[in-house]
Amino acid sequence: MEKVIKNKLKISKVLYEFLENDVLSPLNVNSDLFWKGFEEIIYKFSPLNKKLLEKRDEIKNLIDDFYKNNKDKAINQEEYISFLKDIGYIVPEGPDFKIETENVDEEIAKIAGPQLVVPVTNARYSLNAANARWGSLYDALYGTDLIPEEDQTSKGNNYNPKRGQKVIEFGRNFLDEHFPLTNGSHHDAISYEIENKKLIINFQNEKTTLKETQKFVGFSEKSKDTRSILLKNNNLHVEIVIDPNQLVGKSDKAGINDIILESAITTIQDCEDSVAAVDAEDKVLAYKNWLGLMNGSLKSTFQKGDKVVSRELNNNKVFEGLNGKIHLSGLSLMLIRNVGHLMTNPAIIYEENKEVPEGIMDGVITSLIALFDIQNKINSNEGSIYIVKPKMHGPEEVAFTNELFESVENLLNLNKYTIKIGIMDEERRTTVNLKECIRQAKHRLVFINTGFLDRTGDEIHTAMEAGPIIPKPEIKNADWIDAYEKNNVYIGLKCGLSGKAQIGKGMWAMPDLMKDMYEQKINHPESGANTAWVPSPTAATIHALHYHKINIFSIQEQLLKEKKNANYLHKILNVPVTYGQNFSTELIEREINNNAQGILGYVVRWIDQGVGCSKVPDINNIGLMEDRATCRISSQHLANWLHHEIISEEQLLNCMKKMAKVVDNQNVNDKNYQPMSMDFEKSIAFNAALDLILMGTKSPSGYTEPILHERRLKLKSNLS
Repeated sequence: MEKVIKNKLKISKVLYEFLENDVLSPLNVNSDLFWKGFEEIIYKFSPLNKKLLEKRDEIKNLIDDFYKNNKDKAINQEEYISFLKDIGYIVPEGPDFKIETENVDEEIAKIAGPQLVVPVTNARYSLNAANARWGSLYDALYGTDLIPEEDQTSKGNNYNPKRGQKVIEFGRNFLDEHFPLTNGSHHDAISYEIENKKLIINFQNEKTTLKETQKFVGFSEKSKDTRSILLKNNNLHVEIVIDPNQLVGKSDKAGINDIILESAITTIQDCEDSVAAVDAEDKVLAYKNWLGLMNGSLKSTFQKGDKVVSRELNNNKVFEGLNGKIHLSGLSLMLIRNVGHLMTNPAIIYEENKEVPEGIMDGVITSLIALFDIQNKINSNEGSIYIVKPKMHGPEEVAFTNELFESVENLLNLNKYTIKIGIMDEERRTTVNLKECIRQAKHRLVFINTGFLDRTGDEIHTAMEAGPIIPKPEIKNADWIDAYEKNNVYIGLKCGLSGKAQIGKGMWAMPDLMKDMYEQKINHPESGANTAWVPSPTAATIHALHYHKINIFSIQEQLLKEKKNANYLHKILNVPVTYGQNFSTELIEREINNNAQGILGYVVRWIDQGVGCSKVPDINNIGLMEDRATCRISSQHLANWLHHEIISEEQLLNCMKKMAKVVDNQNVNDKNYQPMSMDFEKSIAFNAALDLILMGTKSPSGYTEPILHERRLKLKSNLS
């Protein structure tokens, strides 16, 4: 790509012109000062970044040696922990403390609810996620398996009143559960009226009110018979939309046309695992969409059936409150996930043709773009910038990010601690040092979460020399998983995150199975987490139901009392290897097939189409949300079994070829799809997927990015 030389930097022209014309000029930021400061940050932090990566390798080599020296014998846990402390893997724990973060928006500090994660490179998805602050409960129920499709309740091509009745019954049950009446049931209501700013519910022969009258907080009246009733429970708003002129409302005896739930309270706009951004062109797409979100200009026009649909950011909602107007944001509060420390990007070249560390570039540019929001308050009312930082290994790397953010603030003339940080507890060295990681960011911290997928990938890679890892389906039930999840919540609460920051849980990966999600994902709020990831706006609305059932902040208070001196370290370090177990031929074949099919289904879209996250059918044709984290687990698991000779290279290759044909058949209706099985030797995607396994023991921390980026760049080069 064509470069622009600015001082000692060579900047891709497409990136340079975007920043100059679309960002720096409209912000009235002095271009020369910006590039000079950006250059200083690159030259200061790149060598530090490199040293941190080298330390990862040094520690990994020491752990490998430990396992090799203790081969074929059970590891003494105390000896193992002592060793990890000696090599600096586990750092000394300091005194108790509380985070001191200020200027945090209430969506993070005070409201418990679902969190969406969406690739910022897809404008349509980004807008849908930003607008998912409010979601139709009726649509979420009608369109998913939460209402079973039986003979009379199928979705059909047109509205099915019998299915609709099931939706209405669910809605009335929801109102009865969380907004009970003084007497009677919402099922019996024939109208909802506002009299002297009081909510009156009419039955056939009597009137009633809410049992807890304070849960009625506002209303809006558009005409004589159309209105919205605003309710509030557990700090979440619910809007009852009354309109007897609409399809559902005209058949409802109280004229209720919909129940709207406050749904995705926060959204992570993602530059990392869910995108495939390998060069300046890709990065500019991500940055442009982030710009459109921060200045309010992002729009998306697309074909939906026989209609052309346009999307833009929602306006705020306005209601008449009991003491004046109520203005509620129409948007989910947006965080931006930057790239971690590992990868570099050819968008900027410095010092003897070195590529810029991508995380440093993201930190500067996403913060620069967020200046638009500092000015116009589209996103953060508190004037904060929220950056989620993934894949950090231990307190030193958090300290590095803290220092980087301070330098970015100085460059952009921002107050210290304007840039907030979300720490993803998804690498084992962070898990065992979580308290000290939080300490390093105690003035910036707004978020910690558990990421089971990446965390499992790191677990396997760290234990590569320890022995064969147990079969993948068994890992979820391993001791370390439960301890890891509980430790994250406990340490977060102990460090004062309740009421100040988010404690989050991971993704529901099956977007079509909403009934299962509704039944199972309630365990996330029950665990004391005040947010958890969902794969779609519809899933956000359904998951929001759980936060009405549970007062998270009461749970957190109770947990802190119960676990005053909890220590999960021993269980966290209980490595999930199997000693002397003989796996059956059937189990081995099933494991190879499942892993191989998942890797190929994901990688072929990543390499050939630049799709970083998508719903990929598994071997049983169940759609699973796949991203680099799921690919990391599968590739590391097979790499481990290959390394310990549970499987052979020939066996692996034969299976990969067999599964490539399966994946090709699953994608037969995709006109952009390039079959892998037509020519295995020439298929860049097939060989990338294979190398993720064959080179898995050597890949840094088991990450998939180096191979994926290299092969995607190769394919793009071939196409140009």
